[in-house]
Order: sequence, then structure tokens, then C-alpha cells
Amino acid sequence: MASAANVAVGPAKYFAVDVECVATGTDHNSRSVAQVAVVDEHMNVLLNVYVKQEVPVASYMTPLTGLTEEVLRTRGVSLQEALAAVRTALPRHAVLIGQNIRQDVQWLGLKEGTDFEGMMDLQGLFRVWNDKFRSWSVFAQSHLARVLLDWRDAEGPSEHDAVEDARKSMALFNHHRHVLQTDPRAMQAAQQALLAAPVEPSFARRNAVFEGVCMGNRKTCVCGAPFFG
Repeated sequence: MASAANVAVGPAKYFAVDVECVATGTDHNSRSVAQVAVVDEHMNVLLNVYVKQEVPVASYMTPLTGLTEEVLRTRGVSLQEALAAVRTALPRHAVLIGQNIRQDVQWLGLKEGTDFEGMMDLQGLFRVWNDKFRSWSVFAQSHLARVLLDWRDAEGPSEHDAVEDARKSMALFNHHRHVLQTDPRAMQAAQQALLAAPVEPSFARRNAVFEGVCMGNRKTCVCGAPFFG
């Protein structure tokens, strides 16, 4: 294997984008952008920006997001400034990578063909046909990273952080295109491992409601708000 020093590093085409939100209401669709991270294909963190909230916050969902009122008040910028920073970080030829990346793009108001070239969703790249259920199995980012990369999250007070999740997304994408996509046997082994490994329940699965806010798990939703996608 070539060492990092021997690998030519050209201009990035792929960029992982991740958004963390706070809750502005009790239903699972009432969310407001509160942190945005951008990481390029070389694992460089290009952007980590916090957003001051202009409307009352129902919950910062801190155990999930790591966000607090103090962090957003002292480190946050306006949403307009944050969105301008995102557009500055992304070249027009960018292909955006992420788990359910279309949702992040919608939150940021980015336009395909104008702000970026295209999207690649990890859910689609890593889905596996499950003969037992005769359907496609789609895995959480944490499951993919734990099984395929032996990724151990940094110690912290929350399950998610936009920078860490963006780095995780890019590491998974790089593993797919450099290892799995070029080796059918490695791809088959990865798919079998994903199906065989136990799935840890998500925060939303463990907490149907947190601080009065519906977490949006389809099986335990209590607010009745629609699901999209």
C-alpha cells in the first residue's frame, strides 16, 4: 500500500456536509439549523459553524447534538452568515456526501446545479438486499462506521457532532470507492458483516420523546406530523 506521502492529492471533488439542528417545537419536523460542518475528500475540516437561534428553542437535545444555549449564544453567527460560509466552502463542481444528504441540502437551502453539482447518499451506497425480509436493509451511519471501519467515536457528552459525523461520512465514502467498489469479494464480505452485526438502537428509538419533543422515530412517533422521504 502506498504511503500518504506518495499519494498525489489533487483538488477535492467530494465534500461531506452534516447539519445538526435544535427543536423549535414539539413535533419532529420543527427543527432549526444550529451547526454545519464541511469536510473534503482528503479529510480536511473546511467549515465548522454554529448558528444563533432567532426563534425560541423548545429543546437543544443536548445528549443527541452536544449543543447548548451557551454554545450557540457565544459562538454562533446568523443563519445568513452560516449559509454564506457554506457556499464559500463548496465549489460549484462539488459532489456532496452524507447520510440522508438530501435533508441536509434542504435545511441549508442549497440548489443542485447552482451551488453544487450532485449528491451521493450513504444510505443508497451501502444498502443491502436482505433475503430474510425480501427487502433492502438500510443502515445508520454509526452502524456502518462501527462495522466497516471499526470507528470509535470520541468521548463526549453527545451522540452526534456535525464535524465528527461529516468526517465519518467521508471516511465511509472513501472506503466504498477505494476498497469496496474495486473488490467484489470485499463488498460481499462487508454486506454480510453489516447484516450480521447487532444494531444498536438510535437515540430516537430509545427516546420517543425528549424534553417534550417528538424524536421522529417512525415506529414510536407521538406527534402525528408527516414523514418525508
